Amino acid sequence: MTSTTGSCASWSTGCSCTGCGAPSWCPPTRRACAGSAARCGWTASTARGALEKRLRQVRREVRDLHEEIFYRPLLPATARLSADDVSLAPEAARARLAAIGYHDPDGAIRHIAALTEGISRAAAIQRHLLPVMLGWFAQGPGPDSGLLAFRKLSETMGTTHWYLKLLRDSAGAAERLARLLSTSRYAADALGRLPEAVAWLDDDEELAPRTTEALAAELGALQARRADAVERAMAARYLRRRELLRAAIGDVLDLGDHARSAAMVSGAAEIALQGALRVAVDHAVAETGADGPPSRYLVVAMGRLGGREMGYASDADVLFVHEPLPGADPETATRTALAVATAVRQLLGRTGPEPALPVDAALRPEGRNGPLTRTLASYAEYYDRWVEPWERQALLRARPVAGDPELGRRFEALVNPLRYPAGGLADGEVRELRRIKARVESERLPRGVPPTRHLKLGRGGLSDVEWTVQLLQLQHAGEVAGLRTTGTLDALHALHEAGIVPVEEAERLAEAWLLASRIRDAIVLGTGRATADRADVLPHEPADLEVVARLLGLRPGRRLDLEEHWLRTSRRARTVAEELFYD
Repeated sequence: MTSTTGSCASWSTGCSCTGCGAPSWCPPTRRACAGSAARCGWTASTARGALEKRLRQVRREVRDLHEEIFYRPLLPATARLSADDVSLAPEAARARLAAIGYHDPDGAIRHIAALTEGISRAAAIQRHLLPVMLGWFAQGPGPDSGLLAFRKLSETMGTTHWYLKLLRDSAGAAERLARLLSTSRYAADALGRLPEAVAWLDDDEELAPRTTEALAAELGALQARRADAVERAMAARYLRRRELLRAAIGDVLDLGDHARSAAMVSGAAEIALQGALRVAVDHAVAETGADGPPSRYLVVAMGRLGGREMGYASDADVLFVHEPLPGADPETATRTALAVATAVRQLLGRTGPEPALPVDAALRPEGRNGPLTRTLASYAEYYDRWVEPWERQALLRARPVAGDPELGRRFEALVNPLRYPAGGLADGEVRELRRIKARVESERLPRGVPPTRHLKLGRGGLSDVEWTVQLLQLQHAGEVAGLRTTGTLDALHALHEAGIVPVEEAERLAEAWLLASRIRDAIVLGTGRATADRADVLPHEPADLEVVARLLGLRPGRRLDLEEHWLRTSRRARTVAEELFYD
């Protein structure tokens, strides 16, 4: 900026627009100021840009003054601030921290001192960062835990050259990090285990979902560099952990909708299953000393995994299928297939350095009493003679995700007539499904949990919506091709498009299902407790309910609005479900 700008007071003080009564710096005001810029030595072609540049500069100066006056005095004397900085007395610092939302001011002061004391380059950068970051932490529901997590992360990354430089120089990484750490214990813990992921915060491309092909290629490369079976399985579990963190960051920062995060979480489980199956087959072959496996193998996703609707606390529901190769001994093939299926569950479920993925095969024929894996011919024989209505219902979600692609196509061809029956269900099958649904409600709802607060089995919860949609799929998918989908919302949309469910009723069911799914994920993200028993119940504790409400976009202190919204939405969905399911 040349010296001529200083001679025009309007450049630094702003203009008023008395003609329109709009605030200073509205577009008409800017045009008026730019039009008078010739008096200050500016040409018409450059005046508008110069005005905008000066406006941004003034705003930065005001923001810096605000940070200097309000936040920077929070840094204690031990931080060795410059002479221009003012340190508050301990009592004043505690009062200031408490005023902006910190519940443990003494602890916050200790963290600030640990981060800023000394003459190192890291301490100097922290003295520059912390004044504004303290305010960003305070904007979240957990400023104390956010500051503690930031201290741990900074101590872990203290010798890394890019970490503090990124936070200092990036336009948004520091603010994003503060929001993550003060809002989501799940993301904070995951970042602590994968601190290099902080670099993603400066690049939205890094936070975008990875394609299945890209993950599969990376999995192959990671496993190729490892010989031990457990280490190869851990490589698959590492990829899942990394993609769960990527999905969690996107959720907390509002980078996409629920469908995006559910697809990412489901894709992470799929890549883990693919990696575990590969390791299990190779290990089984090595154990037998054979030249190759005696069968083809397939893992079929069921439940929420099959529908690409997994949450952060979901198990992986699957079926195991195998088909002996020509000339293979049937007994050896069966024994090896059982060893492979067992190994997949153990490799993903055992305790280790990477998060476990429980693999549940309870939806197989005959339930938990049936064999863990069957041949395709055995599935065909069972379904032809003894298929139960609940098994037809479960197969609506069946989707091959790992193993032999051709075997997967043949499995789908086998089960399609069962899950999309021509002419729908018989009256007896409909009555049986209604009986099972009533029994599930009465027997599986945990004791002491009000039905109105249970997000899965309670009134108007996930179970009500999914059972209703799946019953209508079984009745109409034989004639309506759009209903041949594994996704709940896709099927609900198809039911409306086909004129089977009125638009208002479809919207009420979809709203309840989506809200329940989002609350479940928010419970895990906010509290860090990734267990289904915790995630399935709307929290009673004010602190937990507050963080869930904030993750769902509500303003501070409006947690009861979330509770009322859920009760109202689920009540409406329950009314619709009873009408459609029980006719």
